Amino acid sequence: MPMSWAYSSSRQRGEESLRAVHRALDLGTTLLDTADMYGPFTNELLLGRVLKERRQDAFVSTKVGLLVGEQHIVANGRPGYVKRACDASLRRLQTDVIDLYQLHRADPEVPVEETWGAMAELVQAGKVRALGLCAVGARGGRRLGTRLHDATIRQLRRVQQVFPVSAVQAELSVWSPEALEALLPWCEARGVGFLAAMPLGNGFLTGTLTPGEGFEPDDVRARHPRFTAEMMAANQPIVAGLRRIAARHGDGVTPAQVALAWVLAQGRHVVAVPGTKQERWVSENAGAGALRLTAEDLAEVAELPGAQGSWD
Repeated sequence: MPMSWAYSSSRQRGEESLRAVHRALDLGTTLLDTADMYGPFTNELLLGRVLKERRQDAFVSTKVGLLVGEQHIVANGRPGYVKRACDASLRRLQTDVIDLYQLHRADPEVPVEETWGAMAELVQAGKVRALGLCAVGARGGRRLGTRLHDATIRQLRRVQQVFPVSAVQAELSVWSPEALEALLPWCEARGVGFLAAMPLGNGFLTGTLTPGEGFEPDDVRARHPRFTAEMMAANQPIVAGLRRIAARHGDGVTPAQVALAWVLAQGRHVVAVPGTKQERWVSENAGAGALRLTAEDLAEVAELPGAQGSWD
């Protein structure tokens, strides 16, 4: 997503992004996670340029169900649309099959079973290999007394009756650990993979962002309550804790690698999905796979202060 949408457009450079994807594949990173809405459409086109040459090296995941307008995003889960969208994604990605096709958001106007049934037909047609569901966002809509992912788990129970869920994608990071409460255990108990979105906290956990530096107007973080100068300063103790742990593991280990290693330590079924658009960060992220946090490290992360500031 950062390569094509939602982050500073002045820093989006196609050739640089292509080099980053090739570097990831060279390092043995296989999962390429995109969506038709990223751009919209331009990120799938970019990845298609890589997949045309290296399809055998990649596990391709894309998403369907959201349409991007000038100032709004709407869900579309109509079965006919889902099938047309899949064909369009296949063309843009320059591949004959999508390894994991994820429902980005359920359409409130369409029973999720109908949308999921259309996606299951794509599996039967050989256009898709497996299906995944992205967690419902709506932090602000959480009712008193309910857990963050209760709505997602209800959706999962419904679609499981139609066709198996192979993976769930939801936010999980050191400063947003809510998935540990119920969603991650739900997946583990059923052998469902978990794709940890935003494992670096939209860049905050890397320690490379300066409070008060600001963001470009089109960057999603410019309107994000946790990325005000005040909240970024207030949450620096989290980054400081990651730095302390990194220092114990030797020169060259970074806070970002500790943050990713923490995500990977949450279970064998957990896959971190960090976003970047530069080769150097791709290499750093890939290096986190070899970092093994100790029980002391994990206990220290658990004792870090909770993040301050609304996420909505």
